[in-house]
Amino acid sequence: MTSELAALSNDLAAAVERAGRSVVAVHARPRFSSSGVVWRPGVIVTAQHTIRREEEITVTLPDGANRPATVAGSDPGTDLAVLRVPESSGDPAPPLAEEIKPGYLTLAVGRSEDSGVNATLGIISAVSGPWRTWRGGRLDRYIRLDLTMYPASSGGLVIDTSGATIGIATSALSRLAGLAIPASTINRVLEEILTRGRVSRGYLGVGLQPVTLPDHQRGLIVLSVEAGGPAAAAGVLVGDILVALDGKAAVDTDDVQTALESAGVGETVKADLVRGGLRKQLPITVGERPRRD
Repeated sequence: MTSELAALSNDLAAAVERAGRSVVAVHARPRFSSSGVVWRPGVIVTAQHTIRREEEITVTLPDGANRPATVAGSDPGTDLAVLRVPESSGDPAPPLAEEIKPGYLTLAVGRSEDSGVNATLGIISAVSGPWRTWRGGRLDRYIRLDLTMYPASSGGLVIDTSGATIGIATSALSRLAGLAIPASTINRVLEEILTRGRVSRGYLGVGLQPVTLPDHQRGLIVLSVEAGGPAAAAGVLVGDILVALDGKAAVDTDDVQTALESAGVGETVKADLVRGGLRKQLPITVGERPRRD
């Protein structure tokens, strides 16, 4: 048993050492640094909630050098921020983990300027499909971590025991526990930020609440219509019942968000409504949701 534990300990230490070559310390808030991951040469991803200023941001690279960084863009919905660092050093994040299951051992690897690489060990306590955060973003998978989240853990690299990448750690998207922002989500958000400088999210400008119609069909009753918003411009009224968007049933607000993500800002969606007992279809041009950091 002693030799097995020693072998496991050595394997974990080796995995942390390899992961540490991709992890930087990010200095963008008072008192505590956070961590970030070299995702591409010159491009670092970190947890957006740890970026408290837009200027005078520096990062401590794996080789110990301090470099200035600029914010390429951020997405509060998924708690991701993208930094550009000229003349950066560090290896890109390791290859992606092939399998993620509840109960698997996992490590969150961070870095601080004083102590260097640091790690915390735990397990993946839950895994499920796509999940919408309370900030309005969508994670491609919900990956809950049962491990200690230190101040430098957020933005750190989450790996399995072989050192493969699961995502980056955040403590800001759930009150229950830390989460791993999946690598697929990071890639999706990163592309949009590097292309457009931001992540755009569509909205209709309505307040909705689930309701059941007399024929037992479910829908969403319109409780409010934002003046000047996309729905108002299309002629949507308070009291209308939304039953479908682009032919897909709308029984809760997640259905609406999914439809808007598929359509994109500036695209037109066909809203099937029930008004006064009669069916009606209105085309609505999807607007861009005002950003609230």
